[in-house]
Formats: sequence, C-alpha cells, structure tokens
Amino acid sequence: SGAPDIMWHRGLLAARATRVALRRPFAAEAAQKLVAPPMVYISGEEMTHYAMTLVLDKWIKPHVDINAWEFYDLSCRSRDDTEDQVLQDAVDAGARVGAIFKEPTITPTAVQQEEMGLKKAWGSPNGAMRRGWNGITISRDTIHIPGIKLGFEEPVFFERHAVGGEYGAGWRPVGKGQLVTTFFPDDESQKVVVVDARKCNDENNVAVIYHNPLDNVPDLAHHFFKRCLEANIVPYVVTKKTVFKWQEGFWTIMKDVFDEHYKEDFRSAGLLDDCGGELQHLISDAATMQIIRWTKGGFGMAAHNYDGDMLTDEVAQVHRSPGFITSNLIGKRDDGTMIKEFEASHGTVADLWHAHLRGEDTSFNPLGMAEAVIGAMNHSAALHDELAISDASTGAEINHFTSALRKAMHATFLKGEGTRDMSGPSGLTTEQFIDRVAGRLEKYLATDPFDADTVEPAQDAVVNAPREFRRNFNVDKTVVKSLFDKYDMDGDGSINRDEFERMVVDLGVAPQTTLPGKEKVDEVAVSVP
Repeated sequence: SGAPDIMWHRGLLAARATRVALRRPFAAEAAQKLVAPPMVYISGEEMTHYAMTLVLDKWIKPHVDINAWEFYDLSCRSRDDTEDQVLQDAVDAGARVGAIFKEPTITPTAVQQEEMGLKKAWGSPNGAMRRGWNGITISRDTIHIPGIKLGFEEPVFFERHAVGGEYGAGWRPVGKGQLVTTFFPDDESQKVVVVDARKCNDENNVAVIYHNPLDNVPDLAHHFFKRCLEANIVPYVVTKKTVFKWQEGFWTIMKDVFDEHYKEDFRSAGLLDDCGGELQHLISDAATMQIIRWTKGGFGMAAHNYDGDMLTDEVAQVHRSPGFITSNLIGKRDDGTMIKEFEASHGTVADLWHAHLRGEDTSFNPLGMAEAVIGAMNHSAALHDELAISDASTGAEINHFTSALRKAMHATFLKGEGTRDMSGPSGLTTEQFIDRVAGRLEKYLATDPFDADTVEPAQDAVVNAPREFRRNFNVDKTVVKSLFDKYDMDGDGSINRDEFERMVVDLGVAPQTTLPGKEKVDEVAVSVP
C-alpha cells in the first residue's frame, strides 16, 4: 500500500482506540458481553423497523456491546429533514467501515410524499450506495432451515451484476427525426464514434440509452465461482447474447476467469459431470424455466443487472417468498478491502404495520433480516481480525454468537413455535416469536461448550411448511379444480401418470434432458444438477 493507505489505517486505528477507551467501563460492568467491532447500521421504517428494534433489544444487546456500531436513520422523515445528507453520511460511513446492515426503507411515491408532508419524493438510495461502495454484485441466496422443507432442497446462489443496464438509463420522449448516439473518448487523440444512428418515423417515441460497465466483471466472476466451489454448487452464466450481441462481453469475461482459475477444481469436484466438463451458458428465457424445474437446487446463476433482478424474484417465489432469500451488495474499496452490505429481500411490510398501528396482533417473520444482521456482524468481525487489533471480540467469538442465534431461530421454527407463515393459525405473534427465540438463545449461550443439539436433540423427520400458511397466499381453488378436471380425462376423480405427464408438458414444467445434435446449445435445457 502507498502512503495514503498507511495514513488512513493509522487514523482508523487511532479512532478505534479512542472508542474502546470510552467503552471499557461499560465492558467491565458487563464482563459476559461480547464487544462488537465497528459496523454501520442503517435503519428504515414501518413493520421491519419495529421488528428489528425488538431483535436488537432482545437478541443482540443483552449479549453484545454494540457501542462501536454507527447508526443512520434512512426513514423518509430523516431524509427529508436532512435534505438527504443522512444518505450521503451513511454511504461515506459504509465505505470507511466496510460492513453494513440495512433495514428495508421506503422509496416514497407522489401519494406518499403528500401523505407524509415531504418536500419531495426522495429516490431509491440503492443507486447512491452501489456507486459509493463500488458495487460489483448483489448476492441473493436461498435461506434454508435444516429439518424444514421449504422450496429448493439444496441452496441456490445468484449473482446479479450491481451496475449498468436499464436502471441507469437516460431517456427522453421524442417525435419524428434523426436519433444519433455519439461517444466522445476521454483520450482526445482517439476518434469520436457514432454508436448508433436511426430514423424515428413515429410522432410519439421514447429514446433510451444505457451502458453495461464491464471492468468489475472479473471481480464478480471470482466471487461467484469461489462461492459455488466452496458450497459444491454447479455454476451457470445467464445472458441473452444470441439476440443482444452486446451481452457477449459479460459471458466472455466470466468464461475466461472460469477456465483460467476454476475449471479444473470444478471438474475434480465432479460439478461439471452433467455439463460436458465446461462452464454452461443459459439463455435468459431458458433460465426462467430451469428455475421452476430444478427444485432440487444445488445450482448458481450469474446475470446482468435487470435479468438478475427478475430471475431472483422467481427464485424467491419457487423457494417460498422474498423473506427466504438474502440480498447482499458486494463492493470493493480502492485498497482491495471488500465492502459488504446485508439486507432482507423484502420491503417494509406496510400491511402488517398498519395492523400493528390499529392495535391488532401481527405475526411477522424476521428471518431474512436476522440472516442479514448475522452476515454483517460476521463480516465486520472478519475485517476487524485482519487489522489485528484487540479493541473488540475476535471473529471466532462473534461467529460463536451468531451461530447460536441462527440455531435458536431454526430450532424455534422446528419446534412448531414459528410465526404464522410457517406454523399456521396457531403460530406465534411477532412479539411472542422474538421472546421465544430470546429465551432459547440465552439457554444455548449458557452451555459451554455451545452445542444446540445437546440442549435440544435434533429431530430426524423433515417438517413440511405448507405454502398455504404464507401471509399473502391467494390461490383460486375454483381455477385449480377446473385445471384438475381438464387433465382428469377419464373423469375418475384422479390423475394417473399419463394424464400427469400431459399436464406438466402442457404447462411447460416437465423435466428435460440435454438434446443431442443441436447447434444452438445455448437454447437447450441442460441436465438437472
């Protein structure tokens, strides 16, 4: 590192030394508490903020001193009062600290702007965060509870390129005329390039332009392939490059990194046995169908920004709901240190918040947010261990706590004491579930050495969590009966194998094997992992 990096680290160490000096009296009073390393905590609003307040008060603060955490309020009111300075402050802190947890936030509509009395409808904070943290990828993985059948049997990983594409598009409504897109290189010795020129013949058109930055795709590739290899997962790269020729570069970079650094390791692990020994490319259209078919899981996909957004929503629905997949933004500081921001994949859950305000019982499942705060705590501990200073608990100690917390949540669900989306009408309320996990966590942490299975022996049978328990479950049973009657061709009140095969073929969800002798292999459904 150069002199600026050395000075930066010295300044960071001095700041942390000051913080720990101020924290020692508290730590002495609560000797049993862990001392959390620095982390940025971004709070939001509505039901998720309420639930996370309970999580902090009952799961984390009784066991962990979090004085080193930096808190930033990204509620609409706070953003409005500070003219969005709080967002910039949070982004700056995240870049400095490197470990961030974020609650779901509201991006207000024009209607909400008026209801809340805001000066303006503040835009989504995501763009500022991805730019400020040099966003590379958004990792969205399925969350699993051992012993409970959700959707995919094994983990599914997804990398969504964090920059470029439609989300950063510029656009204008235009009429008849000539539309020219021109590139002016920073290097003035190079020629100006006309990227596209076309005639607009309609009176009413919308002109759109965006670009896909590719410099950080090698970082995305390394992150993706390392994770897949460690988890014994088969990787796939998803594009629409057969039609959108500009997407060829994404695939080429991913394949070059794979072939040079990972191919032999994946082959040795047997992960390419059903893929011809090569990294497979999937057309985005085919990927939408494979996600439905590959319910065993055990695969990973990497895609451009927009495709990744759409496909991960599909993964969430197949698995159970957005509350059961992660959403982690991965970026990188100029010195190479990884910046990781962890959040849930769902929103603020406004309907339950309004029910709460009316004084009604609610049953909100905080699993996604709890997994996010666990991830942020573990990453902050890993960064702190790299600095080799002793002003906080070690990574092993923090991981010990987060492991106990995760197992306490899982055991509570397994014992049939979950929220109603998992345990049905007899499930616990939001507050009851928080209290039940808190009691179990305290019991686990009191065991030395910690072993959840010793405290509560694991059960052998796998529990099925029926999907009809989900809060937003809304199946039209009349249509289901009509569909059944359509394929019960002999009218005997049951569907035999031939009738079932016809049904899944008609619906386009029949499992497929690789079709030999096809030139456009990209269009072919590859074998189920």
